[in-house]
Amino acid sequence: MIAIKRLCSSEAGFDTALKQLVSWDDQLDADVHLTVKTILHDIKEQGDSSLVQYTKKFDRLNVESAAELEISQERLQQALCSLSKEERSALEVSSERVFDYHKRQLQQSWDFKENNGTVLGQRILPIERAGLYVPGGKASYPSSVLMNAIPAKVAGVKEVIMVVPTPSGEVNELVFAAAAIVGVDRVFTVGGAQAIAALAYGTQTIPRVDKIVGPGNIYVATAKREVFGTVGIDMIAGPSEILIVCDGKTNPDWIAMDLFSQAEHDENAQAILISPDKDFLAQVENSIQKLLPTMDREDIIRASLVSRAAMIEVADLEEAARVSNLIAPEHLELSVEDPETLLESITHAGAIFMGRYTAEALGDYCAGPNHVLPTSGTARFSSPLGVYDFQKRSSILYFSEQGASEMGEVASVLARGEGLSAHARSAEYRIKKT
Repeated sequence: MIAIKRLCSSEAGFDTALKQLVSWDDQLDADVHLTVKTILHDIKEQGDSSLVQYTKKFDRLNVESAAELEISQERLQQALCSLSKEERSALEVSSERVFDYHKRQLQQSWDFKENNGTVLGQRILPIERAGLYVPGGKASYPSSVLMNAIPAKVAGVKEVIMVVPTPSGEVNELVFAAAAIVGVDRVFTVGGAQAIAALAYGTQTIPRVDKIVGPGNIYVATAKREVFGTVGIDMIAGPSEILIVCDGKTNPDWIAMDLFSQAEHDENAQAILISPDKDFLAQVENSIQKLLPTMDREDIIRASLVSRAAMIEVADLEEAARVSNLIAPEHLELSVEDPETLLESITHAGAIFMGRYTAEALGDYCAGPNHVLPTSGTARFSSPLGVYDFQKRSSILYFSEQGASEMGEVASVLARGEGLSAHARSAEYRIKKT
């Protein structure tokens, strides 16, 4: 038997207890930070030679040059051809759906002309080179290749560089096959902070990128935080989260397994169930006790549920929406009779899964929307990874003679009000004399 935290929204101190439940301490470990800083410095200063040494040390690969770390396109195609019919079909279907969804996010340049002939607008272009970090070894995620590379390709990024560790030479053929399907341009078998450093600063072999995306361990996350500003990054992700709002009418076994689907990621993942039906909460808890021993990752799920899971009783679904918005979850399941109506009350969530049949797992693999989502309450101000993350915008200003004269008078007044006379005179030169 495992004990899962119980909270009730009507009890005194609920909001404080909720805040403590969902808080995540992401303070950097001093030793990790020092190690990462050293690795970043060495790669920046010494390039390939340090990259090879760190790869030997951390990934236990017997390589003598960084060139040996690159995987050829022929090898990627070989991995694709080695898949079973079912595996290849699953990757292709998922890829097609993710491509189709993200094509709708593509933004185009625009402009408009004012009556005096002035043209204003925005020019939208893809970034030139993106770096994709993919976890390797036993913790390999071909779905991460699809979710990170496809929006970059749709955006029109000229070159997508993928790095993936292969500790002790352990390769996941599905990861290589996914790279072949989506058309990743170059792949290097390097991981950890040294991979992030190589992408951020460039080496003699690995080209410098403009933005780094993709999940990783604490060393990868710390390195991404450190290089931000030198390059762009997608986000600093915390542990995976799922919040389920249920009216008490969904099969409790389904809900228990949906909670497991996030808890099995790691011991720090968080699974929360909210319902106005107290008896249903008990039913789901019984399902958890029944199903947990059947899980392959039982120990990880158990640790996650004991340390970070919760069952929350609320007065009604309106109250459930209020609590959900306080949490701002990465994944939100609305397992209710009328999810469309409840959706109107939801303001903060990374991805929203509507109805009893929309399991979060579908979003992880093949629904179409991106599974790279804001965590740790950052859905209050952040969005899922998308095509827009690989596009950059430039403002276009093209004043006519008349427009420059009219706006020059406005700019002059404001500039002199700020004490910036050069600004004012620059605008004033273009005012037509009458």
